[in-house]
Amino acid sequence: MKVHAIATEYPHAPFGPRVIERREPRADDVVIDIAFCGICHSDVHQARDEWGGARFPMVPGHEIVGRVIEVGAGVTRFEPGDLVGVGCMVDSCRSCGQCGAHHEQFCEKGCSWTYNGTEMDRETPTYGGYSTHVVVSERFVLRVPESLDPAGAAPLLCAGITTWSPLRQWGTKAGDEVAVVGLGGLGHMAVKLAAAMGANVTMFSTSPGKAADAERLGAAGFALSTDPATFERLKGRFDLIIDTISAPHDYNQYLGLLKPYGAMVVLGIPPVASEVGAFSLIAGNKRLAGSLIGGIAETQEMLDFCGEHGVVSDVEIVSGADVDAAYERMMKGDVRYRFVIDASTIGG
Repeated sequence: MKVHAIATEYPHAPFGPRVIERREPRADDVVIDIAFCGICHSDVHQARDEWGGARFPMVPGHEIVGRVIEVGAGVTRFEPGDLVGVGCMVDSCRSCGQCGAHHEQFCEKGCSWTYNGTEMDRETPTYGGYSTHVVVSERFVLRVPESLDPAGAAPLLCAGITTWSPLRQWGTKAGDEVAVVGLGGLGHMAVKLAAAMGANVTMFSTSPGKAADAERLGAAGFALSTDPATFERLKGRFDLIIDTISAPHDYNQYLGLLKPYGAMVVLGIPPVASEVGAFSLIAGNKRLAGSLIGGIAETQEMLDFCGEHGVVSDVEIVSGADVDAAYERMMKGDVRYRFVIDASTIGG
């Protein structure tokens, strides 16, 4: 299948139109007519080869929502017309212990990432959702509730599951005190999801101007992380801290905000290592953890929850021709809170 896409040909090259090939659907495949694809901050890192190992030409995009237009003969879970999504993975070995535990993201043989990777044959390159169509095994396709706005639902496939997973891992429930550090694409989803779970959410930000947005999104409190008094005033307050910041910052300050046995979960990736004092963890039996995304079952659980509670991302829709400008605005923090590409603007 020849499919229209927008691609970058080398690091920092501008995006432009490109025709890519998708495989002809196999018996277990679903063909999706893409409606929207979110722009994740990791897309920028990958397209600019800031993490190393990038494959070009690259078609980014792992926050995909669209309609099924064709199914293989063996498909049982989907039919044409269904609203569906594809996240960060398109396959895994399906047989190792991690896959058996529904943690396909940690496949012992290495999963197939939606783009900048390969199929499980380790030869065929994968291309992402900055395109008009995608072909994916039904086992890696998610059902998107029809009640959700498709554009707002697209970022749930990465930003949503990235923040949902630690909230679920640490058993967030009504009445818990949850802090979210950083109000961006991830942070705003963490606030919405934690609030929908019934938690009392406090938003930490360096920007006083985001206080009103934090309240609108569901936060019960707002704290300036640039004010040293904040860390004394809120010492020992929180059961869980979701840290979405990718800029260097002091983990020890935030660990001091946890109750005994509380946890701080790191989602952001600062460019340099952060020092952690042993006493910051030992005093109060505190946990410092990381979290990636989630497996397919957990992602479906998140989508179902969002459908029940009406949770979607706050988005700004852009055309395929606007991706370079969107990247530049993202780097300046000029988006509230996720760019989403209208796939109807891509190609022929």
